[in-house]
Amino acid sequence: MDEEEDLEAVGERLYNLIYPKHTEIAGKLTGMLLELPGAVLNQILKDEAMLTRALDKALRALQLPQGPSGKVTSKEEEDASVSSDSLGEQLFELVDVYNTGHSEKITGMLLEQQKEMVLNILSKPALLEEQVNLALKTLKEQNVMETDVSESTDFEDTDRLGEKLFLLVEELDPVHANDITGMLLEMDPVPLVQMLADQTMLKVAVQKAQAALDSFK
Repeated sequence: MDEEEDLEAVGERLYNLIYPKHTEIAGKLTGMLLELPGAVLNQILKDEAMLTRALDKALRALQLPQGPSGKVTSKEEEDASVSSDSLGEQLFELVDVYNTGHSEKITGMLLEQQKEMVLNILSKPALLEEQVNLALKTLKEQNVMETDVSESTDFEDTDRLGEKLFLLVEELDPVHANDITGMLLEMDPVPLVQMLADQTMLKVAVQKAQAALDSFK
């Protein structure tokens, strides 16, 4: 009951914000926004710009072609669910509400999943929120890696590259980490940068270096 009471309270606050500008359809718009995840609703209540964007999307949804009954027919709904373009548009509209600054990329990432999963995401706000957060985390990690790569390809930044490489090598061979890192640093910068991102490639290089060290004994 607590969740229902909270939702009712949020609904009242939303209605009071929407009513002055959209008097005739304030109730309808409020109901549509209440289908959004709780975290998004909380942000909307605090951010007028975000509320405006969400209302614009709701208004556009109300202007979609409708059947004689005033509702989208089941056939149209089926066609919409089958169409990849339609799925992408629906997903983008929901993702964009989160105002991450990466709506297109996140939507593209989510659309790479099976259609059943995408439909599941569209119908479950909590799952959508979880997927958006995961995608955003992945994008941030990729951005960090891209930054590391761009920095490491600078020949003047060999020391920094060596430090990163040493930390990874140390996990594989703590005893010979210094010697192996030194041997790897004699390679061209490009494969070294790739090793930072590819654990398998790094392991192969370390094994070769270990074999070389053994032959010197």
